[in-house]
Amino acid sequence: MPVEALFSISEPGQSQSKEVCKGRAVGIDLGTTNSLVAVVQAGQPVCLRDATGALLPSVVHYGIDGSITVGQRARALAVAAPRDTIASVKRFMGRGPQDAEATLQLTPYRFAPSEGDGAIVRFAVAGGTRAVTPMEVSAEILRVLKIRAEEALGGDLDGVVITVPAYFDDGQRQATRDAGKLAGLEVMRLLNEPTAAALAYGLDKQAEGTFAVFDLGGGTFDISILKLAGGVFEVKSTGGDSALGGDDFDRAVAGHFLRAMGMPGDAGGNPALARAVLDAARAAKEALTTATETAVVVDLPAGETWKGHLLRAELDELVRPVLERCGPSVRRAIRDAGLEPAQLSGVILVGGATRMPIVRRFVADLFGKQPLADIDPDEVVALGAAIQADLLASGGRNDVVLMDVVPLSLGLEMMGGVTEKLIYRNTTLPCGAVQTFTTYADNQTGFDLHVVQGERELVTDCRSLARFKLGGIPPMTAGMARLKVTFTVDADGILSVAAREEHTGQEASIRVKPSYGLTDDEVERMIRDSFDHADDDMGARLLTVERVEADRILNATRAALSSSANLLIPGEREAIEAGMAGIEAAKTGTNHLAIRAAIQSLDEASKEFARRRMNVALDENVRGQALDAVEKKVTTK
Repeated sequence: MPVEALFSISEPGQSQSKEVCKGRAVGIDLGTTNSLVAVVQAGQPVCLRDATGALLPSVVHYGIDGSITVGQRARALAVAAPRDTIASVKRFMGRGPQDAEATLQLTPYRFAPSEGDGAIVRFAVAGGTRAVTPMEVSAEILRVLKIRAEEALGGDLDGVVITVPAYFDDGQRQATRDAGKLAGLEVMRLLNEPTAAALAYGLDKQAEGTFAVFDLGGGTFDISILKLAGGVFEVKSTGGDSALGGDDFDRAVAGHFLRAMGMPGDAGGNPALARAVLDAARAAKEALTTATETAVVVDLPAGETWKGHLLRAELDELVRPVLERCGPSVRRAIRDAGLEPAQLSGVILVGGATRMPIVRRFVADLFGKQPLADIDPDEVVALGAAIQADLLASGGRNDVVLMDVVPLSLGLEMMGGVTEKLIYRNTTLPCGAVQTFTTYADNQTGFDLHVVQGERELVTDCRSLARFKLGGIPPMTAGMARLKVTFTVDADGILSVAAREEHTGQEASIRVKPSYGLTDDEVERMIRDSFDHADDDMGARLLTVERVEADRILNATRAALSSSANLLIPGEREAIEAGMAGIEAAKTGTNHLAIRAAIQSLDEASKEFARRRMNVALDENVRGQALDAVEKKVTTK
């Protein structure tokens, strides 16, 4: 079983016994870099981490043999197979091939052909033999979190709340819901990430006032102004950038390393080099959160190594231009809320990128006050989602009301390509609007309705969401027909549009399935495929896991035989090598249980040899040292 499927229900640094939750509803933070699942227990939200306490990296590897690996192991495979390992997939959610161009710098991915108005990004993986959408990749991450939660809670989940950036548009929200459906989850609600964070803070502290939530994650940036009073969480304004985050910091640092190597900023189109440099950039960025200087080592594809160092001051200069892109969105959100920075009660930090000292200084300067970071910024969104899931599963108690807003204006295309807004940005959800239109030309017998989203006046500068037709209108003089159009946005931020011609009663409606979303048929097909091939898929997964474990054990055993041959007793090498041969033979088959049995046999054959090696290592570690020094070393481990 992969480590990502193991779990513990505990706050970081604490130990708790497993406890079955009656209402099996959980909150999921489907993040760009890492993803988490959380649940409310004894009135308090806690994250369900794996046995090591680690987060689940949002990374999926597609093997040429058909296997799928998620999490830490997938990340480890990224250097060797960068084009078959998808990370930061959140940046591609609800996007078409053209939209994705801005995210391609220093990314190794290959795109499969994808054409037409409703085209979506499709990654060519498994050596180019398979094409997968961002929704399918996200579904693999959600499946691991689903397994973790179900095993922790002792049964099937009743429902989930999945968080999304506040600035996700309709297409990105629908793509997230599709991913949940593909993973076999009952998605009760999509919850804006800043609102989830405020929910976690508000219920924990019973805070009241107006707060800014500064959410800078791996791939997205959100800023929301929320008013908390009497159990009501009202979003006053929101803004941000769904293509701005810690990944962009990594790219800036990676570009610096490449220039130092004398390489072009795009790694010369070498995907393995790009991945290696990005990994080194991320590691350096994380190290400089607490250190002022760090060594940098990049393992180059040719087998060489490039070594350098990076100062925190250098990192600050590299990421500052990216960070300053947050400023306009913050100032606009404060202005839209009708406030001055001094009127805010506090600033809440969310997202792993907010751990960086330069980000915290930037936020403090921008708002004129030190930000709050009492709750782990990596966990706070998942904890808030768990609280909302618990409220919904318990029948929606009335002591908490969430009032999210529409992130971008919604409207229709008018003659001449102008946008007529029906629902404006920052309108509280759920909401609706009705407006009457008429015909432009004589004898017009139908209407083409083009639904768009955005703040610009021209349709060409807005995002196309959907098109539908209303026909069957008798010929009339221009201006005589009366078309009543109704926009309705539900609590998830999903739009439905209805049109009715008043004279004839002709009607048409659509629940907007935006461009770049999956069609219902595609979703149903993928779900059927997942059921039809469930046993095969699980078998392939288990086989891959055992083969990986077998390779690890064989390599470790070979190294031990080479370095500690003097510790072997007569006949022991032969027994160990026979065990290794058994594993090699079992690996060529398709029975994962046979591989596991062979591993156990080798373990029995090498147990005493391993014990002697451990004793020698312990002896060497303490030899020649004073007793108090040994005692100090042991007690500080």
